[in-house]
Amino acid sequence: MGKKESRENTIVRLSIFGIFVNLVLVAFKAFVGIVSNSIAIIMDAINNLTDAFSQVITIVGTKLSMRRPDKKHPYGYGRLEYITSAIIASLVLITGITSIKESFLKIIHPETSNYSIISLIIIAVAVLVKFFYGRFMKASGEKIQSDALIAVGTDSFMDSILSLSTLIAALISFKFGINLEGFLGVILSAFIIKAGLELIIETLGSILGGRIDSELSLELKKKIRQFEGVSGAYDLILHDYGPSRSIGSVHIEVPANMTAEEIHLLSRRIIEEIYSEYGIILTVGIYATNTNEKVLEMKQKFIEIAKKQEHFIQLHGFFVDEEKKHILFDTVISYKAPSLYAVAENIKTEAHQFFPDYLIDINVDQDFSD
Repeated sequence: MGKKESRENTIVRLSIFGIFVNLVLVAFKAFVGIVSNSIAIIMDAINNLTDAFSQVITIVGTKLSMRRPDKKHPYGYGRLEYITSAIIASLVLITGITSIKESFLKIIHPETSNYSIISLIIIAVAVLVKFFYGRFMKASGEKIQSDALIAVGTDSFMDSILSLSTLIAALISFKFGINLEGFLGVILSAFIIKAGLELIIETLGSILGGRIDSELSLELKKKIRQFEGVSGAYDLILHDYGPSRSIGSVHIEVPANMTAEEIHLLSRRIIEEIYSEYGIILTVGIYATNTNEKVLEMKQKFIEIAKKQEHFIQLHGFFVDEEKKHILFDTVISYKAPSLYAVAENIKTEAHQFFPDYLIDINVDQDFSD
């Protein structure tokens, strides 16, 4: 619980700092924009005000997401953070659309701006502040797994690029009397729109539920296989209910002669250690595996048959009931296969040529994790 509270406090503290930074920039840019008669700088000031509002949304979303689970929402409110991120990403997109509209108007109806050395210095300082602030917020967001802070950092970085275009246009106007605000604004606004769309797509992916991170998946399976008695870890599934809030399941392969008591103690140790180290709540399923030479040879034959199939990925949970002449196993088929079950049927059909006296049952697993 302490870790979650620390993460929440970090997000809130950084967001309050962000509100302060953006309000200071609003004051300076609004002053420079009014004095120099630059619509670009005034729009930039309004954009910073929007950024401050984004930080308020981040704080509210974080506080709501940390509410305790209840009967209505037993998995908690962690996914509210993703909704917060989607709102901020939408603001980035709106900023880009508004900016490109204003830039086109500047091209059609150019206005003369009156920049001074002081105003140019203030704009330059604002560009540096937003650039380093954006990098800091994005890095902080990645460190504590906060999509909202990552979105804020990306937005701030894009703002610094937009402000840089304003500075370049102002320098050209100051030196040569040529107004290029509109043309530079169109180009950079297109980049902001692209960044906004990418953020929205990424956030929607989190809400829909994406594939488990490959590095985490492989690390968890390796960790589980290190427990004494476990010969394999398969079918790892994780459901994401917010940053650092995952519930899932995994199947482990153990010798068929293990007792219920031994399996119980083993699964409890796995559950407790994975939760302690990763904060993930796992349910552990069991595959009993035969270890005699005949079954191992049969399994190897099935693997050879399965590997001939184009979209075959893995075979596991192989078990043979000699008394009932029954072969059971799971197979993982690629999503690229036109039909997952057709691949399994092909394996079964060929295997019957080698094991005609056996009933073969194949369970088709989804390719949930690496």
